[in-house]
Amino acid sequence: MKTFFKNCTLILLVLLSSQVLIAAPKERADIDTRHKWKMTDIYSDWNAWEQDLQRLEGMMDDYSKLKGSLSGGPQNLLKAYTMRDELGLIADRVQTYAGLVRALDNRDNEIYAKLQQVGILFSKFGTATAWFAPEMMTIEWSTMETWLNETPDLKPYGFSIEDLYRQQAHVLDEKSELLLSYFSRLSGTPGTVYDQLSTADIKFGTIELSTGEEVQISEGEAGRIFATSRNHEDRKAAFLERNGTYNDNINTYAASYDGICQRDWAYAQARNYGSTLERTLGNNNIPVEVYLNLLEQARAGTAPLQRYHKLRKEALKLDEYDGYDSAIPVIEFEKDYDYDGVAKIVQKSIKPLGKSYSKKQLQAFSPGWVDVYETPGKTTGAFSAGLYGVHPYMLLNYTNTLNDVFTLAHEMGHTVHTMFANEAQTFSNSGYTLFVAEVASTMAEAHLLEYMLKTSKDPKERLVLLSHAIDNIAGTFYTQVLFADYEYQVHKLVEEGQPITADVLNSVYHDVLVTFYGDSMENHELYDVTWARIPHFSSVPYYVYQYATSYAASASLFKQMNEGTRKSKKQAKANYINLLKSGGSDYPVEQLKKAGVDMTKPEAVQAVIDNMNDLVNRYEKELKKLGLVD
Repeated sequence: MKTFFKNCTLILLVLLSSQVLIAAPKERADIDTRHKWKMTDIYSDWNAWEQDLQRLEGMMDDYSKLKGSLSGGPQNLLKAYTMRDELGLIADRVQTYAGLVRALDNRDNEIYAKLQQVGILFSKFGTATAWFAPEMMTIEWSTMETWLNETPDLKPYGFSIEDLYRQQAHVLDEKSELLLSYFSRLSGTPGTVYDQLSTADIKFGTIELSTGEEVQISEGEAGRIFATSRNHEDRKAAFLERNGTYNDNINTYAASYDGICQRDWAYAQARNYGSTLERTLGNNNIPVEVYLNLLEQARAGTAPLQRYHKLRKEALKLDEYDGYDSAIPVIEFEKDYDYDGVAKIVQKSIKPLGKSYSKKQLQAFSPGWVDVYETPGKTTGAFSAGLYGVHPYMLLNYTNTLNDVFTLAHEMGHTVHTMFANEAQTFSNSGYTLFVAEVASTMAEAHLLEYMLKTSKDPKERLVLLSHAIDNIAGTFYTQVLFADYEYQVHKLVEEGQPITADVLNSVYHDVLVTFYGDSMENHELYDVTWARIPHFSSVPYYVYQYATSYAASASLFKQMNEGTRKSKKQAKANYINLLKSGGSDYPVEQLKKAGVDMTKPEAVQAVIDNMNDLVNRYEKELKKLGLVD
């Protein structure tokens, strides 16, 4: 079933799971207002927010009173859906506002309390409205089809209604739905255990670097050492301490993950699905073949990935090369990418996508839309939060690095996607799935890469640009498929009634690691516990594969836009814009088919593998020009 409140769940998940910056170079007061969010575009102040929250609670009560009325005719059904839209719009604003303000300073417990207040209200409402889907199912489809054909005002809800009937076999009776709703908060307990173990209770030790400096390890500090320390032994020491700490708690992690997998299988069986994967994909009508095709093609296409790491090993002059060596640049390269200057580059890079796209992206750079710089307490990373009827809000932590440049392009891709969808679709059909979301973000990055490669005259910068692009495919495509492969195998074991222990999980992860990286890395035994470090496995199972499918679809569409006849390339660009406009008005696999990509076919995945191979070839040529490899 689709989430009742369109975008709120994902936004809240991102905000509450993000780590907090302990320190930052700037205070918010010192940042120009044009580089900060304008929250008054949503609410003038917290009093206005509070009024909507109270109004929302009253509307929820009114909605609950509609129970028993749906079969009374199409106008009754229209009333229910219209009220759902009204509720959704206000709920979106209430939760997004609190979530965004919280993102600017996670230290503020008063704001956190407001977010919890919203969450509790939504949880109560979910229980109070468990009647809706079962009651809809008491109306024969032939009757519903007549209502849809004879009532034009119901047309915007047609896709949602048809989707509900599609899933009829998985909708339980009212009593059963109510019973399942009681377990909604309890079902999150294994994930909460994971979160607490990985944040509040985890105790990393210290290491001594080759410089004699003693460093307290954390996830962030280990990552910094991997990316900046040119001493192999320092990187190895950081890895051993980080993964060793997870290994010290590996049995608890295994118990938590077993609980998550057992929960997922229990819900799948309760809703009459044959597997957890089938249930997860069924929500968006994605054929299981899409998932299996992704795994099969990626496993068969690991050669460019392995060749890339072997080239890196040679360029770095290392006798031993492992995963903790994969982030260190092969050359020293420092360049300051000023935000305002980069904004112009990003704008120029997407001109091939046409005037309508360029116009929207220029608007997305408006003052108040992007919160640019890191500040104390601000949520780390980056995201774009859509808000129907207002405008998207983009969060960055911009520090003038090349990674920040591509992050800006990535999030701008999401933002422009949201703008197209919100403009073309009604509220109920505007929210797109992750399955297509990352197409827009990676498409923007692809255009930026090609623009910068064409305009850069610096061979070192070109090498770094190619490395960035390859690393992006490695992380967004190959790594996510590796994760998806691991999840698939573990869930199958659970569904077959096999025991799930730390040793079993380590063994499964080891096998997929070797499948993808072969002999290009040492594959240290402590890498087998990496599954315990991945929060997505616990927070949103069977989620990460969508990053890979989106990347593959993006690569295929980009290829169509840049190869073939002038007419075919023009059509490919038009198809892409229509994809962005389609929002959530159709099933994601069908949306991509209309855009020109069939994700059930091997060629859809092969496009990104071909792209990887081409980039590695170009990368090798640049390495040779610089004399780094023979």
